[in-house]
Amino acid sequence: MTKAHLLTVLGREIPVRSSASEEKVRNIETFVNSRIEKLGERLTSADPQLLITLAFLNLAESYIDLQAKQEGSADINAKVSDIIERLEKAI
Repeated sequence: MTKAHLLTVLGREIPVRSSASEEKVRNIETFVNSRIEKLGERLTSADPQLLITLAFLNLAESYIDLQAKQEGSADINAKVSDIIERLEKAI
């Protein structure tokens, strides 16, 4: 069931709807604000839109890296399954 939540990012309240638990939504809010704050510490004169864009790009990079690792794991699992199947047939 989708539930309304009110998040605060860079001091701005943002209404969102999510089926996630309240705890998970708050964890996401904290994570996003943490990423933006870390960038803001390094780029003190950057405007908020740039900080959000950079945080988004950093998260997108992390997501793509995780996808690649997962695909690699799937390939390894398929190879292991194939080897096990061959061994079982040989026995």
